[in-house]
Amino acid sequence: MRDLLQPVLSPTLSQLRRLALAGIIANTVIMSTGAAVRLSASGLGCPDWPRCSQADIVASHNAGQTLLNTWIEFGNRLLNFPLVAIAALVFIAAWRYQPRRRDLFWLGAIQPLGVVAQAVLGGIVVLTRLNPGLVSAHFLLSITITGAAVLLYARCGDLPNDPPARRELRVLAALLVAVTCAMLAAGTVVTGSGPLAGHADTPRYHLPLEGVTQFHADIGWLMSGLAVALVLGIRLSGAGRRAVLAGYWVLAGLGVQGTLGYVQYFNHLPAGLVWVHVTTAVMVWIAVLWLFLTLSAGSWPLRVSSVLVKTVPRGELEPMDDRLGT
Repeated sequence: MRDLLQPVLSPTLSQLRRLALAGIIANTVIMSTGAAVRLSASGLGCPDWPRCSQADIVASHNAGQTLLNTWIEFGNRLLNFPLVAIAALVFIAAWRYQPRRRDLFWLGAIQPLGVVAQAVLGGIVVLTRLNPGLVSAHFLLSITITGAAVLLYARCGDLPNDPPARRELRVLAALLVAVTCAMLAAGTVVTGSGPLAGHADTPRYHLPLEGVTQFHADIGWLMSGLAVALVLGIRLSGAGRRAVLAGYWVLAGLGVQGTLGYVQYFNHLPAGLVWVHVTTAVMVWIAVLWLFLTLSAGSWPLRVSSVLVKTVPRGELEPMDDRLGT
């Protein structure tokens, strides 16, 4: 038993990193299944919360819903239990890690706190019969939790061996992160304005679908332009191999995402293809964040002191980082 608990109660940095990766995967899965709930018109498969219905705790046949719709929604709710367990393990490991690091502690704390907030907001979404603004907020909260998990994973890594990226490239990467956030927010508005908003009777955004779709596509083109400029800058500046590879992953993800977006639109939004588009969007978000963190990784240790990086052994830098609040 002690050996089983060691990665949580007395974790090494690599063990904490593996737990953070589990958190990234779990949050990606819950967002993907949540999208499946909405796109299969199962958003009100369980019309009550925290019970499935006023009469039943678990999935059962509800008026106006098929049993399949009910089980799709109830199955998504059940996935919250392993998500909560993983989030709790991440937090305990970050709290117990020695030497203490405030950055790891707070990034770990965001996981269970975010999941609880996500569950409460999800309940409000159901009780308001899938209010589109709240559905958008629910998705964006999940994106935020995933972002914190990615940052925790990055902060558990070794100090970079690559040369630090130029400041202009880091600024451009930060701008790409901001535009990606706008892209994700616009995507929720598109879904909330169209035929796949969760259920036939749920309210929609009172916006023209063609107009919000065009706006969403325009942001996508802006993202693509920024990504191409950033990858070219990385190549020309002689940045490290990891940064170049991260840039290529972003370009590949945007290429797939853009193709899926146009194909689904001109084929009248088939639910299965839209689901792939949403799931890919989450992966693009992770890739964009990873590119930004890869380019920034060479700068945060150097802010401590270039002398420290040169003279202090790698294993001794962590407590020094903690004392200096980096």
